[in-house]
Amino acid sequence: MAPAKQRLSKRTYQARAQMLREELVELQVELKKVPFKVLLILAGPEGAGRGALLNTLAEWLDPRGVETFSYHTPTDNELAHPHQWRFWRSLPGIGRIGLYAGSWYTETLREEARSKSALGHIAEEAARIRDFEKLLADNGTLIVKVWLQLSKEAQGRRLRTLRADPATAWRVTDEDWQHHRIYDRLDQTAQLIRASTDRPGAHWTIIDVEDERARDLKVGQLLLTQFRSQQKKIARLNPAKASSVAKPLRPSGLKRLLALPLDQDLSEKDYDALREKWLGRLNQSVRAALTAKRSLVFAFEGWDAAGKGGAIRRLTSALDPRDYSVIPVAKPTDEEKHAHYLWRFWRDIPRDGRMAVFDRSWYGRVLVERVEGFCRVDEWKRAFGEINAFEKEMTDHGTIVLKYWLHVSHEEQLRRFRERESTPHKQHKMTPEDWRNRRQRGAYEIAVGDMLALTDKANAPWHLVPADNKRFARLEVLRSASRQIEAALEL
Repeated sequence: MAPAKQRLSKRTYQARAQMLREELVELQVELKKVPFKVLLILAGPEGAGRGALLNTLAEWLDPRGVETFSYHTPTDNELAHPHQWRFWRSLPGIGRIGLYAGSWYTETLREEARSKSALGHIAEEAARIRDFEKLLADNGTLIVKVWLQLSKEAQGRRLRTLRADPATAWRVTDEDWQHHRIYDRLDQTAQLIRASTDRPGAHWTIIDVEDERARDLKVGQLLLTQFRSQQKKIARLNPAKASSVAKPLRPSGLKRLLALPLDQDLSEKDYDALREKWLGRLNQSVRAALTAKRSLVFAFEGWDAAGKGGAIRRLTSALDPRDYSVIPVAKPTDEEKHAHYLWRFWRDIPRDGRMAVFDRSWYGRVLVERVEGFCRVDEWKRAFGEINAFEKEMTDHGTIVLKYWLHVSHEEQLRRFRERESTPHKQHKMTPEDWRNRRQRGAYEIAVGDMLALTDKANAPWHLVPADNKRFARLEVLRSASRQIEAALEL
């Protein structure tokens, strides 16, 4: 028989805990000054003590800088959104610590790897988690993942001890005993998931929990150690600056942009004759999508004064205002600056049977933020893949994603700028920033070209709209939207 492990004495524990507590509070003070957040994810078999550990950490940390999360079976509202929606909405901001008793691992860890189909599903979910964590880690988030290791024998002893005490018997459920009976199968799943999701920036640390006092100290010390390492890593990063890239990453996108014919013409008479037809067809296709519990996401991008607002107004004029929301995207607020750039867009992703129209979108990361130097080169280069994954998460759920770039010539844009300046009710639309952006049109054309080349996917294609003629542009939006929705619904 193996000798019993020597447990940490209460006196030793209290002395170390006091020192650790002081260091953790100091960590929180420093965390307010660095551009990253901390996610501490606790996972393990039933009875491993996640709740008790969370209570200890809550005592050690300043509660004003901590948020605690525990995810259970998804609600109907959560199921009506893409899978990651509920996790994105609750991510803590920069300078804060998120403690996760239940996380994006919870549901998958409860599955049993008993068949090839189950193994395939587990592998698919692990890949989703891996990509999600990579996206967060690449953005600077410190992810500390702890597996609380508890043997089957120790789990059984803990459950029996809790059940034997009337004060704690309520903590033991039938589900706990079921998990104990299939411990080996669940452990096999856990091993598969940990192996698949143990990656740079999101490594797993296995901590034995037989000694609860030692467990608490090890988790606290791990948090400190990884925080110091992340602090040094972030300090070595180069600051953001305006893009110095003079050549496109993918020339095909710029060629496609510049080859777009802008001499389209459509008379007012012809426009009036066709408008009602396409408004009616759009109304039917949108109603069919919403009735089928499919959500719709429109993303409008384009040059200043290209007519995005007018196109959106014509689009929504065919729809019931109760079915959609228009989200104007401006400079990020202070709260949004303290979150991942995709966070504010995840918040507004519509539930099944609803529609959202974004007047400018997440593509600001690879357009204005790239050109103006609001993010580092590695950040905007990485964003193409992140955006593709974001849109795939939506379309995999069943969301129909429609993306528009409204393109006007340099000369037509100048004409519209001057018209706005000379028209009293349009003067508010013009700002010095519009003129500055115009002077950088060459850099923006390269950025737009790369955007088209790297994010034009079958599940979320780009529609390039010649917009020198506003009537033609508005009609083209109605036509292409109707056709894409019909194709998605196989009407």
